[in-house]
Amino acid sequence: MTTNHPAPHTATRLARLTRRSALLWALTISAFAISCAEEKGKHAPAIDEKDSVPFMQSWGISTLISDSGVIRYKITAEEWNIYNTTNPPRWTFVKGILLEKFDSTFHIDWFVQADTAYCHNQELWELRGRVVIRNQEGTVFTSEELFWDMDRHEMYSHMFMTIRKPDEFLQGYNFRSNEQMTRYTVSNANAETPFSDSGSTTAPNDSVMRSAPTKPNQP
Repeated sequence: MTTNHPAPHTATRLARLTRRSALLWALTISAFAISCAEEKGKHAPAIDEKDSVPFMQSWGISTLISDSGVIRYKITAEEWNIYNTTNPPRWTFVKGILLEKFDSTFHIDWFVQADTAYCHNQELWELRGRVVIRNQEGTVFTSEELFWDMDRHEMYSHMFMTIRKPDEFLQGYNFRSNEQMTRYTVSNANAETPFSDSGSTTAPNDSVMRSAPTKPNQP
């Protein structure tokens, strides 16, 4: 039996073709890897926690919120977004809010309106824009900033603010108050108090402290 062997020039040609094929595959793989790297470089960075999408979105809401099983608050807003992956978790009300707080007899203790509101970790409220609060005694607070610490039961603001009462008008900075706005302090304050004989008086002060008795609970 005779075995046919490829001619020397045929073997050389096959070897060259094999080397060319290997080189071509290597170049193709390199070009693909470079292209992938360029495409990856064009991609936007991953979304971090601060820019994460909300866990829940609601529109046209009016809801009651309880505390220890008792209804304490009512929220009315055009848009409510809840973020549970941020640190801390937060609620946002970017199109305004009306927040009402009820007393133990389910009467409105006070209400607040603001252009924008954020609630951090369901403990600290940050109100921005046109902020207005009115309590049971008829005291009206206005400012462009207000923080409400639900854990410490206090409110405060560092921006210019005004307080209007039936018998007094007060304006200043660095406002700090209890939740009912019956005890508060204001720095760099100007107060106007009407009198029966002269109509009104203006008294600039470095600091003003006001305290008013709370309304007794109705039987």
